[in-house]
Amino acid sequence: MASVTRMTGDLAVAEDAVQEACLAAVLQWPAEGLPADPRGWLIGVARHKALDVLRREARRGGKEEAAVRELYPSPQSSQCSESSERYESSGTGPAADDELALILMCCHPALAPEARVALTLRCVCGLSTAEIAGAFLVPEPTMAKRLTRARNKVRDAGIRLRRPSGQEDLAVRLAAVLRVVYLVFTEGHKASTGAALIRGELCDAAIRLARGLSALLPDEPEVTGLLALLLLTDARRAARTGPGGELVLLADQDRSKWDAAMVADGERLLTGALRAGRPGPYQLHAAIAACHSTSPDAAGTDWRQIAALYGELIRYEPTAVVEANRAIAVAMAEGPAAGLVILDAVGHHPQLRRWPQLHVARADLLARLGRPDEAAAAYRTALELDPTAAERDFITRRLAALGHR
Repeated sequence: MASVTRMTGDLAVAEDAVQEACLAAVLQWPAEGLPADPRGWLIGVARHKALDVLRREARRGGKEEAAVRELYPSPQSSQCSESSERYESSGTGPAADDELALILMCCHPALAPEARVALTLRCVCGLSTAEIAGAFLVPEPTMAKRLTRARNKVRDAGIRLRRPSGQEDLAVRLAAVLRVVYLVFTEGHKASTGAALIRGELCDAAIRLARGLSALLPDEPEVTGLLALLLLTDARRAARTGPGGELVLLADQDRSKWDAAMVADGERLLTGALRAGRPGPYQLHAAIAACHSTSPDAAGTDWRQIAALYGELIRYEPTAVVEANRAIAVAMAEGPAAGLVILDAVGHHPQLRRWPQLHVARADLLARLGRPDEAAAAYRTALELDPTAAERDFITRRLAALGHR
């Protein structure tokens, strides 16, 4: 998408061309075999299909030759080379630059803030409409309409793929760009669809993008804070599931499986970000993650510090989700009754009512308070909200432990 959009300057044309290229691959590769460079093959086919569309459009006005010359100054420029298009692990290079440029385009100030994030998640990161709706806690039809309006706005406003012209322009877009990378990681860290709890390829993609942003903006503490957050969180990946793919809670994880090098890198980045003296939400999220990573075991976790950090985070993200997370930290620090008071206060929020994790958290606190029947009812409510397969299995095991079917 990024490569073809750079060539065409037209998001809609690029999206259609990439879809046609993927369809061609599905039809041709099983019969003809996998090409030596599958990604280069897809880019090349998509570029040619996009060029066909642009030629037809240009022909209508008698300007085909000029349009082709503008798109392809030389015959070689239409060729895809493996070296120039390969994603590099460091998050830098032509392919990563294209991808970041496409994210910055989708985060154009002309688009509404939520539309910027949703469009980028769909067009750049490949998340489905259902996955994006899950990230925003809205119904899928609502998100589908939002995406359609955003695409139309890009088309009607003539928004082109380009890097922001200056630091001020970049600053306007940065919050949405950071949100995009964070949500991509969130979907990978705890997939909203499918049987697997973790989608490692999305976690890796988000970390790659965060590294690219950090290289682009090395003195921006929130960018560094986001990268630190992703590293500190992803370091726990190997310990988050059991042998059968089942969910393992943080308190029950084997911390020897955590990636020590990734934890050290995340802590180093967080320290550097905090020294800038410009705190922000991603630095606070990273500090919360660091509270877990620096604790030798679950019992030694400083839950009071975590609760205080969530209290500070609410200043930047005054959302019911942050308040619900603070409730869990308060419950760990001061007891389940204190946490349940906060959780019930935010539980009436229309978005949280559709969030299975809220009801799972309530059930856990109710069980700890010796109210098993109420806990079982909360677990059943969570099951009715169609959680993922891993979460469903976890809830079912918790119900069985309470003596309920």
